[in-house]
Amino acid sequence: MKLRHIAALTLGCLIATTASAHDPKTDAPPPMTPEQQAAMAAWQKASTPNERHQQLIAEFAGTWNTKMTSWMDPSAPPQVETGKSVNTAVLGGRQLRMDYSGQFMGQPFQGMGYTGYDNVTGKYFSTWSDNMSTGLFVAEGSYDAAGKVYNYTATMNDPMQNGAPVPVRETMRVVDKDHVTFEMYETRDGKERKSMQIEYTRAK
Repeated sequence: MKLRHIAALTLGCLIATTASAHDPKTDAPPPMTPEQQAAMAAWQKASTPNERHQQLIAEFAGTWNTKMTSWMDPSAPPQVETGKSVNTAVLGGRQLRMDYSGQFMGQPFQGMGYTGYDNVTGKYFSTWSDNMSTGLFVAEGSYDAAGKVYNYTATMNDPMQNGAPVPVRETMRVVDKDHVTFEMYETRDGKERKSMQIEYTRAK
């Protein structure tokens, strides 16, 4: 992130240098150097939404009714609760914001996340925060066009284990234009198990 800030500052300096060299007599800025042109082209490419961003918005934007199934204890029956997710395109179509409300473990639950595609890294990303934690969950992933599924991996710091890192795998499968299935898997003691499933149905 620091490198991006430095690069942005450098680009700003290049643009400022060009502006300061402006000749008021001719009312036209001087031509940019090859280095300035390359910097401008790189940042334009990095910041311009493309078909990947458009696909995220087309598939997930809108209001969805949810059915959440969670397995806190593998030996016990799962908990099933309902909710609603309102997904909105933000930042000029560069990211998708999710506002989730419902119940979790019998308590009122609110969460907010962002999903997008990073042109620089060539990877999808997903962030999440909610009223049952004080941290930020960040996952990174890819898209499997054949299966219409987004695959993410991350690490979760478990508060019940003094913050021990727990590997997490998530999938977001597009069933059809009105149905999406989210699944979350955790690896504990070397064994992966399914801990959550959310079935999204587009609200009519």
